[in-house]
Amino acid sequence: MDQLLALRVFVSVVETGSFVRAAERLHLSTTATSRHVAELEKSLGARLLQRSTRRLNLTETGRAYFERCRQILADLEEADSLASEVASQPRGKLRISLPHSFGLRYVAPKIPDFCARFPGLQLEVNFSDRTVDLVEDGIDVAIRISGKLQTTLIAKRLARIRMAICASPAYLEKMGTPRTPEELREHRCLTYDYAASGDSWHILENGVEIAVPIRSYLRTNSGDMTRLAALAGQGIVLQPTFLIGDDLRSGALVKILADFDLPEYAAYAVYLGGAGRSARVGAFVDYFSAVFGGEIPSWDK
Repeated sequence: MDQLLALRVFVSVVETGSFVRAAERLHLSTTATSRHVAELEKSLGARLLQRSTRRLNLTETGRAYFERCRQILADLEEADSLASEVASQPRGKLRISLPHSFGLRYVAPKIPDFCARFPGLQLEVNFSDRTVDLVEDGIDVAIRISGKLQTTLIAKRLARIRMAICASPAYLEKMGTPRTPEELREHRCLTYDYAASGDSWHILENGVEIAVPIRSYLRTNSGDMTRLAALAGQGIVLQPTFLIGDDLRSGALVKILADFDLPEYAAYAVYLGGAGRSARVGAFVDYFSAVFGGEIPSWDK
């Protein structure tokens, strides 16, 4: 058995989620691809993949083995770079996951410059507001926005994220302005589906964080959709200032409950422990740490 080839096949099967797609990527037959994984499992004496008619799933052993294999292949690629005297420039594929609104506004515009600085990289950029599984989804580095980040991944804080509760002047003129957090319960609220707080908005009252139940008039998995609905006078929204800051400055949206503080969030770059040694991931994290560096992010200026 060619163990290195078997490792490449196994990693490709996991990353693509299919023996057929892995075979296409590696220019092998599907039969040969399946045989390499079977021989690898036999040599290890352990099942790595649970096969079904609908999808492939990693076993617990397979998940741990996949992380190590992917890092071994990444290290080998870095070694090849050293041998070809281009170690100063990261090379290879970098798979990135970004949240939709934040990613499109503040990461995507910088990607051309990032690519120009690191021409040896080939980027795959996916946009999703769900919390992706870096192993199952084959992601090298993701940006996540969270208040209290709980993860076994390595996390690098990139930027402060401030929240605001606001509505359009037309809505407030028609429905009135809530003066206390409890009064939010009587208003039409526009809610974000991936919010960790669910059907409650968290507000600091005398330094104590309280959860205020709200009535969701419109629920969506898009922060941009809640913004548009708020601008149209459809209700009250709780969103980050990177999304609604321009609207607050222009007066299109008006901040409410301004005497109350809100928990702060942050944007983090997260990646697997083994991938922390990858020059590709390091280039991305260092570049965007510099882009977002400073106490006051560009969207709050």
